[in-house]
Amino acid sequence: MAYDEGLAERIRDVLRDEQGVGEKRMFGGLCFMLGGHMMVGIVKESLMARVGEAAEARALAKAGARPMDFTGKPMKGYVFVDPEGIAEDRELASWIGLAKSFVESLPPKKPKPLR
Repeated sequence: MAYDEGLAERIRDVLRDEQGVGEKRMFGGLCFMLGGHMMVGIVKESLMARVGEAAEARALAKAGARPMDFTGKPMKGYVFVDPEGIAEDRELASWIGLAKSFVESLPPKKPKPLR
C-alpha cells in the first residue's frame, strides 16, 4: 500500500528541527516516531495522529478528522485526518503539534534488549 510522499515531505518540513524524531514503515504507510513512540503517520493520503484519549473527542470535531479504524475497530486516542483537513501547512502543523504534545506526556520508552 503506497502513501502520499508529498505529505511525508510536508511532515518532514514541520519536524525538521525536532530532536528524537525517526521514521518507520508501519500499517502499509509511514510513521514518524518521537522518542520511540508513534506520533503521526501516513496511510494512503490521510494523516494519522496520536492525540490521546482525552483529546480525541475535540480532535474528531475538527474538519477532515475521523476515527482511526484501520482494523475495522476504532483505535482509542488516534484519528485519521483526510486531505481537506490538512490542506494548509498551518493545519498540518497544528495536528502534528497536538500529537507531539500528547507523545511528550508519555513515559520514556525503555530500550529493547539486544538479540
